[in-house]
Amino acid sequence: MPSKPLRSLLLASLGALPTLVACHAPTPSTPQTPSSDAQAAVEPRSAPGAGQQLLARMAGDWQVEKTIHRRSGGEPVRSHGTCRQEMVHDGRFLRSEFVFDGDASRAASTGTGVIGFDPATGVFTSFWYDSRSTRVSVRQSEGAFDGEAIELVSRTIGGEAAARRSHTTTRFDGDDRLVHRQWSVAADGSEQLFMELVLTRTGS
Repeated sequence: MPSKPLRSLLLASLGALPTLVACHAPTPSTPQTPSSDAQAAVEPRSAPGAGQQLLARMAGDWQVEKTIHRRSGGEPVRSHGTCRQEMVHDGRFLRSEFVFDGDASRAASTGTGVIGFDPATGVFTSFWYDSRSTRVSVRQSEGAFDGEAIELVSRTIGGEAAARRSHTTTRFDGDDRLVHRQWSVAADGSEQLFMELVLTRTGS
Protein backbone atom coordinates (compact mmCIF):
# COMPACT_ATOMS: atom_id res chain seq x y z
CA MET A 1 0.00 0.00 0.00
CA PRO A 2 1.42 3.43 -0.89
CA SER A 3 2.44 5.68 1.94
CA LYS A 4 0.08 8.44 3.01
CA PRO A 5 2.03 11.25 1.24
CA LEU A 6 2.21 9.21 -2.00
CA ARG A 7 -1.47 8.35 -1.79
CA SER A 8 -2.34 12.04 -1.41
CA LEU A 9 -0.22 12.93 -4.44
CA LEU A 10 -1.95 10.30 -6.59
CA LEU A 11 -5.40 11.51 -5.57
CA ALA A 12 -4.46 15.10 -6.38
CA SER A 13 -3.17 14.06 -9.81
CA LEU A 14 -6.36 12.15 -10.64
CA GLY A 15 -8.46 15.13 -9.57
CA ALA A 16 -6.62 17.39 -12.03
CA LEU A 17 -6.99 14.93 -14.92
CA PRO A 18 -10.45 16.14 -16.15
CA THR A 19 -9.14 19.72 -16.28
CA LEU A 20 -6.10 18.65 -18.28
CA VAL A 21 -8.26 16.65 -20.68
CA ALA A 22 -10.62 19.58 -21.10
CA CYS A 23 -7.73 21.94 -21.80
CA HIS A 24 -6.29 19.69 -24.50
CA ALA A 25 -9.53 18.46 -26.06
CA PRO A 26 -9.92 19.66 -29.66
CA THR A 27 -12.37 22.53 -30.08
CA PRO A 28 -15.35 21.46 -32.23
CA SER A 29 -14.92 23.01 -35.67
CA THR A 30 -17.55 25.41 -36.95
CA PRO A 31 -19.11 24.11 -40.19
CA GLN A 32 -17.75 26.07 -43.11
CA THR A 33 -20.45 27.89 -45.04
CA PRO A 34 -19.96 27.44 -48.77
CA SER A 35 -19.82 30.51 -50.97
CA SER A 36 -23.31 31.99 -51.17
CA ASP A 37 -23.22 32.03 -54.97
CA ALA A 38 -19.98 30.85 -56.56
CA GLN A 39 -21.63 30.85 -60.01
CA ALA A 40 -22.13 34.60 -59.80
CA ALA A 41 -18.41 35.16 -60.34
CA VAL A 42 -18.85 33.92 -63.92
CA GLU A 43 -22.56 34.54 -64.49
CA PRO A 44 -23.69 37.55 -62.42
CA ARG A 45 -27.25 37.50 -61.16
CA SER A 46 -29.82 39.92 -62.51
CA ALA A 47 -33.10 40.94 -60.91
CA PRO A 48 -36.46 41.36 -62.68
CA GLY A 49 -37.12 44.81 -64.12
CA ALA A 50 -39.78 46.89 -65.84
CA GLY A 51 -40.32 44.27 -68.54
CA GLN A 52 -41.22 41.64 -65.98
CA GLN A 53 -43.88 43.95 -64.54
CA LEU A 54 -45.69 43.90 -67.88
CA LEU A 55 -45.16 40.16 -68.35
CA ALA A 56 -46.60 39.47 -64.89
CA ARG A 57 -49.85 41.16 -65.96
CA MET A 58 -50.19 38.50 -68.65
CA ALA A 59 -50.21 35.59 -66.22
CA GLY A 60 -53.49 33.68 -65.96
CA ASP A 61 -55.95 31.66 -68.04
CA TRP A 62 -57.18 32.95 -71.39
CA GLN A 63 -59.57 32.12 -74.20
CA VAL A 64 -57.89 32.60 -77.57
CA GLU A 65 -59.28 33.58 -80.96
CA LYS A 66 -56.75 32.97 -83.72
CA THR A 67 -57.02 34.55 -87.17
CA ILE A 68 -54.74 33.67 -90.08
CA HIS A 69 -54.75 36.11 -92.99
CA ARG A 70 -54.06 34.46 -96.34
CA ARG A 71 -51.14 35.93 -98.27
CA SER A 72 -53.15 35.62 -101.45
CA GLY A 73 -56.12 37.39 -99.90
CA GLY A 74 -59.56 35.92 -99.43
CA GLU A 75 -61.43 35.05 -96.28
CA PRO A 76 -59.27 34.73 -93.13
CA VAL A 77 -59.07 31.36 -91.36
CA ARG A 78 -60.26 31.46 -87.76
CA SER A 79 -59.87 29.01 -84.90
CA HIS A 80 -60.16 29.00 -81.14
CA GLY A 81 -58.15 27.72 -78.23
CA THR A 82 -57.01 28.28 -74.69
CA CYS A 83 -53.83 29.57 -73.09
CA ARG A 84 -52.32 29.37 -69.62
CA GLN A 85 -49.53 31.80 -68.81
CA GLU A 86 -47.39 31.90 -65.65
CA MET A 87 -44.27 33.61 -64.38
CA VAL A 88 -41.46 31.12 -63.72
CA HIS A 89 -37.95 31.16 -62.22
CA ASP A 90 -38.62 33.68 -59.48
CA GLY A 91 -40.62 36.00 -61.70
CA ARG A 92 -38.02 36.37 -64.44
CA PHE A 93 -39.77 34.69 -67.40
CA LEU A 94 -43.30 34.26 -68.72
CA ARG A 95 -44.16 30.78 -69.98
CA SER A 96 -47.23 30.32 -72.20
CA GLU A 97 -48.95 27.04 -73.05
CA PHE A 98 -51.43 27.18 -75.96
CA VAL A 99 -53.93 24.57 -77.14
CA PHE A 100 -55.75 25.28 -80.42
CA ASP A 101 -58.87 23.38 -81.43
CA GLY A 102 -58.94 21.33 -84.61
CA ASP A 103 -61.75 20.66 -87.04
CA ALA A 104 -62.51 18.46 -90.04
CA SER A 105 -59.72 20.04 -92.09
CA ARG A 106 -56.94 20.39 -89.50
CA ALA A 107 -55.79 18.67 -86.34
CA ALA A 108 -55.62 20.27 -82.94
CA SER A 109 -52.24 21.81 -82.13
CA THR A 110 -50.24 22.93 -79.12
CA GLY A 111 -47.52 25.52 -78.64
CA THR A 112 -45.16 26.77 -75.97
CA GLY A 113 -43.71 30.25 -75.63
CA VAL A 114 -41.10 31.62 -73.23
CA ILE A 115 -40.17 35.29 -73.03
CA GLY A 116 -37.85 37.22 -70.75
CA PHE A 117 -36.52 40.76 -70.32
CA ASP A 118 -32.95 41.80 -69.51
CA PRO A 119 -32.99 45.08 -67.53
CA ALA A 120 -29.29 45.63 -68.26
CA THR A 121 -29.85 45.86 -72.02
CA GLY A 122 -33.58 46.64 -72.16
CA VAL A 123 -34.07 43.70 -74.55
CA PHE A 124 -36.90 41.16 -74.66
CA THR A 125 -36.06 37.69 -76.02
CA SER A 126 -38.70 35.09 -76.87
CA PHE A 127 -38.68 31.45 -77.93
CA TRP A 128 -41.61 29.61 -79.50
CA TYR A 129 -42.04 25.95 -80.47
CA ASP A 130 -45.15 23.96 -81.31
CA SER A 131 -46.61 20.69 -82.54
CA ARG A 132 -46.85 21.91 -86.13
CA SER A 133 -43.11 22.13 -86.79
CA THR A 134 -39.67 21.07 -85.57
CA ARG A 135 -38.35 24.63 -85.80
CA VAL A 136 -37.75 26.95 -82.85
CA SER A 137 -38.73 30.57 -83.46
CA VAL A 138 -36.50 33.19 -81.81
CA ARG A 139 -37.34 36.90 -81.59
CA GLN A 140 -35.83 39.93 -79.87
CA SER A 141 -36.78 43.54 -79.35
CA GLU A 142 -34.78 46.34 -80.98
CA GLY A 143 -36.26 49.65 -79.89
CA ALA A 144 -36.60 51.08 -76.39
CA PHE A 145 -39.32 49.53 -74.21
CA ASP A 146 -42.16 52.03 -73.63
CA GLY A 147 -43.72 50.08 -70.75
CA GLU A 148 -46.87 49.30 -72.76
CA ALA A 149 -46.09 47.09 -75.76
CA ILE A 150 -43.62 44.35 -76.64
CA GLU A 151 -42.29 44.59 -80.20
CA LEU A 152 -40.08 41.78 -81.48
CA VAL A 153 -38.34 40.92 -84.73
CA SER A 154 -37.25 37.47 -85.85
CA ARG A 155 -33.70 36.25 -85.32
CA THR A 156 -31.92 33.69 -87.49
CA ILE A 157 -30.02 30.82 -85.87
CA GLY A 158 -27.31 29.11 -87.85
CA GLY A 159 -27.39 31.48 -90.81
CA GLU A 160 -30.43 29.97 -92.51
CA ALA A 161 -30.65 31.73 -95.84
CA ALA A 162 -34.35 30.97 -96.27
CA ALA A 163 -35.41 31.91 -92.74
CA ARG A 164 -38.82 33.50 -92.48
CA ARG A 165 -38.69 37.10 -91.28
CA SER A 166 -41.41 38.41 -89.01
CA HIS A 167 -42.33 41.29 -86.73
CA THR A 168 -44.69 40.94 -83.76
CA THR A 169 -46.42 43.27 -81.33
CA THR A 170 -48.15 42.34 -78.08
CA ARG A 171 -50.16 44.85 -76.06
CA PHE A 172 -53.11 45.04 -73.69
CA ASP A 173 -56.47 46.33 -74.89
CA GLY A 174 -57.95 46.89 -71.42
CA ASP A 175 -57.06 44.83 -68.37
CA ASP A 176 -58.51 41.52 -69.58
CA ARG A 177 -57.84 41.57 -73.31
CA LEU A 178 -54.45 40.95 -74.88
CA VAL A 179 -53.76 41.37 -78.60
CA HIS A 180 -50.82 39.74 -80.37
CA ARG A 181 -50.17 40.46 -84.06
CA GLN A 182 -47.56 38.98 -86.37
CA TRP A 183 -46.49 40.45 -89.70
CA SER A 184 -44.51 38.70 -92.40
CA VAL A 185 -41.58 40.82 -93.57
CA ALA A 186 -40.64 40.76 -97.25
CA ALA A 187 -37.10 41.16 -98.57
CA ASP A 188 -37.81 44.82 -99.39
CA GLY A 189 -38.87 45.47 -95.78
CA SER A 190 -42.61 45.68 -96.48
CA GLU A 191 -44.91 43.96 -93.98
CA GLN A 192 -48.15 42.02 -94.35
CA LEU A 193 -50.38 41.04 -91.43
CA PHE A 194 -50.23 37.27 -91.16
CA MET A 195 -51.67 36.27 -87.78
CA GLU A 196 -53.67 37.81 -84.97
CA LEU A 197 -54.29 36.31 -81.53
CA VAL A 198 -56.88 37.91 -79.28
CA LEU A 199 -56.70 36.62 -75.72
CA THR A 200 -59.57 37.22 -73.32
CA ARG A 201 -58.97 36.51 -69.65
CA THR A 202 -61.09 33.79 -68.07
CA GLY A 203 -59.60 33.57 -64.57
CA SER A 204 -57.94 35.71 -61.94
